[in-house]
Amino acid sequence: MALSKKPVTGMKDILPEEMQIRDYVISVIKETYGKFGFTSIETPCVENIENLSNKQGGENEKLIFKILKRGEKLNLETAESEKDLVDGGLRYDLTVPLVRYYSNHANELPSPFKALQMGNVWRADRPQRGRYRQFMQCDIDILGEPSNLAEIELILATTTTLGRLGFKNFQIRINERRILKAMAAYSGFPEESYDSVFITLDKMDKIGLDGVEAELLDNGFAGESVKKYLALFKGMENTSNGLSYLAEELGDFLEDEVKVSLQEIMESVNATKNADFEIVFDPTLVRGMSYYTGTIFEIAMPEFGGSCGGGGRYDKMVGKFTGNDVPACGFSIGFERIILLLMESGFQVPGRPEKVAYLLEKGLPGDELCRVIAKAQEERKEGKQVLVVRMNKNKKFQKEQLTKEGYTDFQEFYKNPLK
Repeated sequence: MALSKKPVTGMKDILPEEMQIRDYVISVIKETYGKFGFTSIETPCVENIENLSNKQGGENEKLIFKILKRGEKLNLETAESEKDLVDGGLRYDLTVPLVRYYSNHANELPSPFKALQMGNVWRADRPQRGRYRQFMQCDIDILGEPSNLAEIELILATTTTLGRLGFKNFQIRINERRILKAMAAYSGFPEESYDSVFITLDKMDKIGLDGVEAELLDNGFAGESVKKYLALFKGMENTSNGLSYLAEELGDFLEDEVKVSLQEIMESVNATKNADFEIVFDPTLVRGMSYYTGTIFEIAMPEFGGSCGGGGRYDKMVGKFTGNDVPACGFSIGFERIILLLMESGFQVPGRPEKVAYLLEKGLPGDELCRVIAKAQEERKEGKQVLVVRMNKNKKFQKEQLTKEGYTDFQEFYKNPLK
């Protein structure tokens, strides 16, 4: 039986054309984030299963690729539960590994610590356009900064990067977990049901206000609470400043500091941004991770029709490892979706060197071969990309393939110079 030549479902091989774009995007990301003071780090792709299953990762904890114990530790005959079989898992995001990393090395790191981390993550998700089971994530995080300076820097760094990659007319949607909770409390929902309410609210863009109402009622929530809750959203449709309207309606349910901080973030970003985008307050923005404690934000791109990244503040997560809370905030670019959009738009990497192909006839004498290679070395010194390859029998097809790879200059060398 022949071995399968296709990659595992939900994972993909990357061809040279895409790889060139990926390498370019990575270089732009690293250069731009470096200018904002972010430092590159790396963490293992495998984490302890307890760290990945601590009820912080929301729905992603159901999608973990779990790893069996090895050697003598794996005893299938005596195993009574999954805990007896599994001790690790592939990371489903970069935030959990970062927090573990910071908790382990805090005494060796500056404060605040601005981290840049890029790497593959794995989720046993249903594959679809722009979504894979193995995919690259690109995160920037600031740990140890309690003020909204962290949010402002993260948003500016991310949007500056997107602007350098040619994206414009996108949105940064922003909200606050404390606003979500205040709205739920004001409406009279029981506190233990907040997460259920937010899960339904998160579907607003798909099912609309009427759909949210129907689902909340189907879930058994009191009609009076549902009506009061939806009235807040309807009221915002008739005002130019939804944040101020909400703050006034919620009264004592919402601390003044929350509105002031959020407003300051939006005004500061608008006043200092380097890219063409809009930052908008969106009270329906939820974000799925349970670890968010304050500001949350998301990138909305019209070309994709959905989120192309997001993040927020998670001030309680370090404390899960150390017992002491540390303020933390992060932003993740949807790397794979960015690459998809660039590929679909026919993006060409700017400033690529001239690509020259030397085609050598089989049997070229040694002294002539040395002369050709020496010539290639000189052209490489001049900044050109020179490919030295044997000439195929079907030279026309060979040139066509190389042209697709961006080669524009072909030089042919024969064992008989007169040929």
